[in-house]
Amino acid sequence: MSGGVFVGMPAFPEAAKVAVRDEVLRGNLRHATGTIRVRRAAAVAELADWAALRAAGAAIKERTLRHLDHYLLQVEERVTAAGGVVHWAADAAEANRIVTELVRETGEHEVVKVKSMATQEIGLNEALAEAGITAYETDLAELIVQLGEDRPSHILVPAIHRNRGEIREIFADRMATWGRPAPEGLTDEPAELAEAARLHLREKFLRAKVAVSGANFMVAETGTLAVVESEGNGRMCLTLPETLISVVGIEKIVPTWRDLEVFLQLLPRSSTAERMNPYTSLWTGTTDGDGPRAFHLVLLDNGRTDTLADTVGRQALRCIRCSACLNVCPVYERTGGHAYGSVYPGPIGAILTPQLQGMEDELAASLPYASSLCGACYQVCPVAIDIPDVLVHLRERAATGGTVTRRGAPARIRPARGHAAERAAMRAARWALDRPAALRVAQRVATATRRLHPRRLPGPGRAWTASRDLPAFPEQSFRDWWTTRNRDDRQP
Repeated sequence: MSGGVFVGMPAFPEAAKVAVRDEVLRGNLRHATGTIRVRRAAAVAELADWAALRAAGAAIKERTLRHLDHYLLQVEERVTAAGGVVHWAADAAEANRIVTELVRETGEHEVVKVKSMATQEIGLNEALAEAGITAYETDLAELIVQLGEDRPSHILVPAIHRNRGEIREIFADRMATWGRPAPEGLTDEPAELAEAARLHLREKFLRAKVAVSGANFMVAETGTLAVVESEGNGRMCLTLPETLISVVGIEKIVPTWRDLEVFLQLLPRSSTAERMNPYTSLWTGTTDGDGPRAFHLVLLDNGRTDTLADTVGRQALRCIRCSACLNVCPVYERTGGHAYGSVYPGPIGAILTPQLQGMEDELAASLPYASSLCGACYQVCPVAIDIPDVLVHLRERAATGGTVTRRGAPARIRPARGHAAERAAMRAARWALDRPAALRVAQRVATATRRLHPRRLPGPGRAWTASRDLPAFPEQSFRDWWTTRNRDDRQP
């Protein structure tokens, strides 16, 4: 793992070619995303003011990002006053070092974890393992991924690519390696699988002295953190251990409790199609006799400040990780999350990963092209992130080989393969469009030779026509049709 990108993964086009041939994967994704889409639409339709809520969420996030420095200092002040300790991490390496040292100070060699995209982004589990510390995932889907030695493929449902038969096999084969084995005669009935996971995890909850979490939101005015979930595993991790370490991206701030109320309506309906999450856990520092005795907040940058400097791309930092964009994306539904090679798959990953990771990496630079630009992601986004707009913006940067600021220093983007040919084609088009006479000749030649045109382009154009048909030229150009039409209209 490096900056949220899985090391060794090919660029998106190569990975997608393999993924679309997996009929089981496509069937699992089609069923899961289709079900979620229908339920989400019904949940959203219940609110007459959904459009106003969406606009409010976008406005709150924009205001917060414009004054992020102020709210970050406010969070630090309030958390410290409430008995917590705040740590600042510029990148993944620093965050991993901080968390590892905090766990070592407790003398423990294992931690339980609440589902957290931020800790996946920095590769915390791997960093802890290198230090001799075992991290146990307690979210059901994350548990499936961990036991199966797999990678997450969805923001909300990391094991969405697995069907229940596959999950039963994973539990039966792997649970004993990580703790309590699966019950004898385990079937693929959801209730039995959930019970097996509950029994397996219960001993870890009761034994663990240290927990690691992320947070869905941080309330600046009080220093309160919030985690919303559906299973109750998060509540166990947040209340039973003696030490709680929360790794949170700096963009997760909302200014006030009143602002939080907006997102507690937007997030559950957009993610799990619920009116309210079954478990909403809120904590502020430490409290004598209740919950952890030590609380540490690690504020994670890891490319977020650089993203904030991009006036177009910064809207990706509004994301509340609801995964609604994944569930409507035709590309994601056919390729799955692994093809993106990143912790953040789907449309939001296609704009977030290149900005957090930087576009020097070939995989990250390919992600802005992992979209048909249909706009469905923008329509469902609860905070109105114009993902297609950012995708085009990032494509422009990749195609032109422009510069981006990475860790405070300018870095040259390495253009992806095929971009040299694309630039040459654009220059040729510009030359022709600037010369009407030449354009007219080119159109007439193309029309006259239309029966000789190949169905697939040769050379650099082969990649473009590998996934689409070359458009057929009409019998006459619009220019000629217009001239003929006007001449015929003038005749008596």
